[in-house]
Amino acid sequence: MKTLKSALVVSALFTMPVAQADVLGFGASIGYWDSDLSGKAAKGGDRVNVENDLDLSNNNEVNLSAYLEHPVPLLPNVRLSYLRIDQSGRGELGTGFDGIPVGATVDSSLDWRQTDLTLYYEVLDNWINLDLGLTARDLDAELKVSDRAGLYNSETKIDAVVPMAYAAGRFDLPLTGVSVGINGNVVSYGGDSVYDYDIYGQYNYAGVQLRAGYREMAVDYEDGDERLDIDVGGPFASVGFSF
Repeated sequence: MKTLKSALVVSALFTMPVAQADVLGFGASIGYWDSDLSGKAAKGGDRVNVENDLDLSNNNEVNLSAYLEHPVPLLPNVRLSYLRIDQSGRGELGTGFDGIPVGATVDSSLDWRQTDLTLYYEVLDNWINLDLGLTARDLDAELKVSDRAGLYNSETKIDAVVPMAYAAGRFDLPLTGVSVGINGNVVSYGGDSVYDYDIYGQYNYAGVQLRAGYREMAVDYEDGDERLDIDVGGPFASVGFSF
């Protein structure tokens, strides 16, 4: 895996002024994502369109997240999140792919799992909130394609740990429980790139958080002669709690 030179980012995070939580805090949420998938997969010199050739397009995903914030100086706060995309489709190849001839009717499946570990600091913590940190994303994605007769089978697999910059901002409307915000992870290096962001509105009442917005994720990653260039986007809603 290519190496990301992030020493300057790490140095900046450890030298910037940070706001510490006054007490120990914990939160968790579960979200429903109505996502639309597009993009391409490549193996060797062959490419296939996952939407038009494989008919992998719309899907509904469930994602989980949890965070822990604490008042200990210098130690970062911790956030964990998990997402799984599980799709299947039947299409017709407009071009040959990994030995499967052009025009073949194929069954395909995409199993995409990612787990994020984020270490971050609260830079601002009042009615304007700003968190900055680093994310390690464990990405495991596998695309399987086979013709209906069972004569040809193809597997394209990406397995990597991707370091990313993390930022989250939120603006709270005082005394209303209403807020708007944006979360994002991004990295680009060596021809590979990943970005993942969501924009949302939120209502908080007695520690219960109702959130709705739009999320988009794009991954362009090459592992040997295998490559996934995938975009996933759509509206989402989540419910969570914090204390």
